[in-house]
Amino acid sequence: MDIGYRPILLSGDAVMAHMIKEKSRLMARVRRLKGQIEAIERGLEAEVGCADILQLVASVRGAFNGLTVELIEDHIRNHVVAAKNNEERSAGADELIDVVRSYLK
Repeated sequence: MDIGYRPILLSGDAVMAHMIKEKSRLMARVRRLKGQIEAIERGLEAEVGCADILQLVASVRGAFNGLTVELIEDHIRNHVVAAKNNEERSAGADELIDVVRSYLK
C-alpha cells in the first residue's frame, strides 16, 4: 500500500502488537483529523471568515496534539517501561528522544 511518503522505521519493519490493539482508536482519531482538515479546505474554498478558519485550525492542532500524546504515551509504556531488558529500554528511549527532537524542530 502506498501511503504517499516513506515513514522512518525506528524499530525495524516489525509490526508492534500494541499498535494493532490500539489501531481502531488511532484510526478514529486520524479520521477525525482528516474531517477537520477537509473542513478547513471547504472553508477556504467558500471564503469563510478568518476567525472561523482560525477556529478550525485550532481544533486540528488540538486533535493532532491529542494523537501525538497518545502515541508518545503508548511508546513510553510499551518500549521503555515494559521493555524486556535494559537494551530494549535504552533503544525505546533513544527512539523517543529522536522523535521528540524532530517534532520540536
